[in-house]
Amino acid sequence: MQTTGVLEELQWRGLVSQHTEGVPALLAGGPTSAYIGFDPTGSSLHVGSLVQIMILVHLQRHGHRPVALVGGGTGMIGDPSGKVSERQLLTSEQVAIHAAGIRAQLERFLSFEGPAAARMRDNAAWLGELQLIDFLRDTGKHFSVNYMLQKESVRSRMDAGISFTEFSYMLLQAYDFLELRRRDGVSLQLGGSDQWGNITAGIELIRRADGAEAHGLTVPLVTTSAGTKFGKTEAGAVWLDPERTSPYAFYQFWLATEDHDVGRYLRFFTLLSHAEIESLEVQVREAPEKRAAQAALARDVTRRVHGEAALEAAEQVSTFFFGGLDPRELTDEAFGILRAEAPYTEVEGTALASDSDAARFDAFKLLTVSGLAASNGAAKRLLEQGGVSVNKRKIGAAERLVDRADAMLRGGHIVVGKGKRDFAVLKVR
Repeated sequence: MQTTGVLEELQWRGLVSQHTEGVPALLAGGPTSAYIGFDPTGSSLHVGSLVQIMILVHLQRHGHRPVALVGGGTGMIGDPSGKVSERQLLTSEQVAIHAAGIRAQLERFLSFEGPAAARMRDNAAWLGELQLIDFLRDTGKHFSVNYMLQKESVRSRMDAGISFTEFSYMLLQAYDFLELRRRDGVSLQLGGSDQWGNITAGIELIRRADGAEAHGLTVPLVTTSAGTKFGKTEAGAVWLDPERTSPYAFYQFWLATEDHDVGRYLRFFTLLSHAEIESLEVQVREAPEKRAAQAALARDVTRRVHGEAALEAAEQVSTFFFGGLDPRELTDEAFGILRAEAPYTEVEGTALASDSDAARFDAFKLLTVSGLAASNGAAKRLLEQGGVSVNKRKIGAAERLVDRADAMLRGGHIVVGKGKRDFAVLKVR
């Protein structure tokens, strides 16, 4: 496998913020082991972590060995980088649960077989065994307080205050780099641009402790063209865990990318070729209304994170909400996503039945029970305006009563609609 050219690839994609002087020669000189750390403050990574993950993916595709370090030890301390206040400390049990969830997500991106097989490491394996006196004597002696105070992660917290616990984080991350070099031959550390101070501290420790050379490379912190933090929405962070962000919501997040951002995101987050990306960038300029680049971005990232079946389900639900797809055509997985995305209510059949005909449902009751209408009067107005549908079939004022057999979908579900975009799902018991 060709190991040369990866730095040029990363630079073309805008994935390099800065690197130490020896990185070009290191990556061109043969297979290199490189690591990046993931903080287990939660059981799932979010889309902001995808930049770091894609760096590892590109390195592996060029024959280098990626090492993904889960901070089971440092996660119990907390990195002060980019934080304005002390974070809440986690228990060892919480960290272990979070680390297991992150590991499972990383395994979707990296191959753990072959000559460039990825490795997973948890720094709790060595940090948990450290003796304080030994650590201060063997590691702490290599760093002056003045050196540590010069680092942005520490300096930015001096006015608000920083505990000794977080002040020591830099030494622990430096020690990680030293341990990974000794255990796995890691000579390159990767991280976000806010990690530069911690990375260079590790390089310095390796030089002083082992007399060896090590290197660092950082990636940009991603923001939108409006300058806002990437991966944040009105509903909160966009997670890789489908239980926290559904494949549909994940797909829609990428589909909603602004024209000004989509070219960068195609380079950052996909493995599409240079020619494919440049062609899509041309389409953004010449036919932005088609949103071809956004669709390509959403499909590629959703497939990589959630798999082909989840992508198909997300596209089906999107077509249901924004197109003409009949809910009967939804796959079981897609219907499950629809239930999660639309307001969902379980109800007894008798609560929906017409007072005059138990075999038929009253549209007024369908609308009020589902929450799409606040009252029978509001339901009546919706029917008269032609804005009501049952399983995507429009009904009018003359069709207030709906045959129960016709209304029921798989497992006793009914999809009630108001207008073109507002739907609710009822489960009839």
